[in-house]
Amino acid sequence: MILLEISFGQQLIQQLQQTSWLEWLGFITTLSCIYLAAKENIFNWPISILSIVISAILYFESHLFGDFALQFYFLFTAFYGWWFWLKKKKAKEKPVVSIKLKHWGLIAIIIVALTAIIGFLLDNYTPTNVPYEDGFCTAVSLVAQIMLTRKILENWILWVIVDICYVPLLLYKNLDLYALLYAILVVIALKGYLDWRKTYREQTQAH
Repeated sequence: MILLEISFGQQLIQQLQQTSWLEWLGFITTLSCIYLAAKENIFNWPISILSIVISAILYFESHLFGDFALQFYFLFTAFYGWWFWLKKKKAKEKPVVSIKLKHWGLIAIIIVALTAIIGFLLDNYTPTNVPYEDGFCTAVSLVAQIMLTRKILENWILWVIVDICYVPLLLYKNLDLYALLYAILVVIALKGYLDWRKTYREQTQAH
């Protein structure tokens, strides 16, 4: 058992040493922008733009075409989110909103539909060998990102789900550092949810 743990540790260190500088930069910028988003810091958006460009390159090289295409959407929503957060700050509106339980049914339907469509397209028009796994992660990320730009509390729940799903997918694609990144992002997303929920409750009590 001890020898197995040592072997795994040595293998992990060796893989991290072989990780490209681009993947390391993506690791740092992604971690930074999610942490800042959890803290409701507007600088998460410009940092996320750099992270998105890096991720697009890495996903394309790894044949994760759904996630590659997703980066273009993320790029648009990053600029939109930056503008929207600036606008809300100037207007002094409530920074966090929450959805009703009934909205989760609609969200589930949208995610299932998007997964089926994206998975079908990836399966038939790209050389990927994980079309529906990639499609699911892409679909959840699409919905979670737009919820984040609108400062909807429950966006963090979706990020927890998709971050967990990304870990085995990225390990399978030999993006070990990114797999580690998404494992860390699960914890940050949980913290983000708790912080935003506290802010939302304080806002509700104040009104």
